[in-house]
Amino acid sequence: MIAEQKVKELEKSAVELAITVKQEALAESYAKILQKYTKSLQLPGFRKGKAPASILEQKFGPAMREESVYTIIDDAVQEALKNVEDKYRPLPYSTPNLVDEENISTDIDKNLEFAVTYDIMPLFELPDYTGLTVEVPKVEISDDTVNKEIEKLRDQNALVIEKDKAVESGDIVTIDYVEIDAEGNEVASTERKDFAFTVGSGTNFYKIDDDIVGMKKDEVKTIGKTFPEDFEYPEYAGKEISLKVELKQVKVRDIPVLDDEFAQDVSEDYKTVKDLVKATKEKLENSLESHLKETKLNALLDTILEKVTIAVPQSMIEMEVDSSWRRFVSQSGMSEDQILKFLEFQGQTKDDFTATWREPAEKSIRVQLVMEKIKEKENFTIDEKELESELETQLQGVTDENTKSYYKALIEDDMKIKKAGDFLLENNTLKDGKALSYDEFMADHQH
Repeated sequence: MIAEQKVKELEKSAVELAITVKQEALAESYAKILQKYTKSLQLPGFRKGKAPASILEQKFGPAMREESVYTIIDDAVQEALKNVEDKYRPLPYSTPNLVDEENISTDIDKNLEFAVTYDIMPLFELPDYTGLTVEVPKVEISDDTVNKEIEKLRDQNALVIEKDKAVESGDIVTIDYVEIDAEGNEVASTERKDFAFTVGSGTNFYKIDDDIVGMKKDEVKTIGKTFPEDFEYPEYAGKEISLKVELKQVKVRDIPVLDDEFAQDVSEDYKTVKDLVKATKEKLENSLESHLKETKLNALLDTILEKVTIAVPQSMIEMEVDSSWRRFVSQSGMSEDQILKFLEFQGQTKDDFTATWREPAEKSIRVQLVMEKIKEKENFTIDEKELESELETQLQGVTDENTKSYYKALIEDDMKIKKAGDFLLENNTLKDGKALSYDEFMADHQH
């Protein structure tokens, strides 16, 4: 069928596949189309399937020639793609598009020439990926960091109990409030019942934390407030108001004493405060090690990416963004239609909302491509026992063999990618950079 085919590389990892189809194949395709309609069409004055071919050609010739050409184009593209080099095969989600479609000839008396374009896997050569030197933050876990973590545990295990004394900063209060106008009348629209907040947190509209301090349960107090010109709620900026407040309840957080009994309450594995401190430090060290490993690998990959140009095709970026969108929808607890309607209400489209995802998506793809190429070049292998152990962990409850086989390939590939990451960490130099506290470092590494 195909007389000739040529591949030309284009920008952004696209190619143009030019195809020449032999005239004989066109004539054969047209003959089949003509035979099909001769048997199926019924023309006035003729019984079904008895109309002469010449009459059909006179009446439907252009349409049949066009159909035969497009039928042969589909077949020729499929045949040509089987014969291209592996590196020029289309991405699974990239559909070949006809070039200059409106000018494709429907003349079946000569060879047919046409071209299609499609995206391919980016072609690039790996730069040096061993022997590199990168800086990473130097992070240490201080006693103060451990103590802060234990204080969080104490706070999480605190009991909230009522108290009869006057309000102090840090207490949890429940109040009723309402604004009072110049005539001394209550402004009904501002009334709020059973509003609870922690004194000193500033998490109340009128910022009355300091005004509440010293009040006692069941006390009623009228507070005068003058708001600054730059107050965060513009409708109250520079305004003076009177607020009637009734204190309904005062509670205090009873934080447990740091002793052996508390340690035992946190976990049955701990017998003493010393055990709790040791375990807490180990937990922080494990978390730090995991995040530092990620930071080191990212620093190495950034260095590698600076040395290579990878033209990521638009279809790959769109696929990555769409995958992120589907995860976002799944995690949101709403349907896609609900999210789209919400965005519309805000004057946004899906494309507007995901626009900032494209740059990180492209970088993520570049990283994946580099890691994949390193994996292939180093030809990592996975120990069968190690693989079986991972399969047991990840595929608990999966009994269908086809499903198991599908995920086995994915899990094995993921394990090889992890080996590529370990390989990079072992074969490059990582030197200490800026010193950071644990809190400073982790502030930039919360997921």
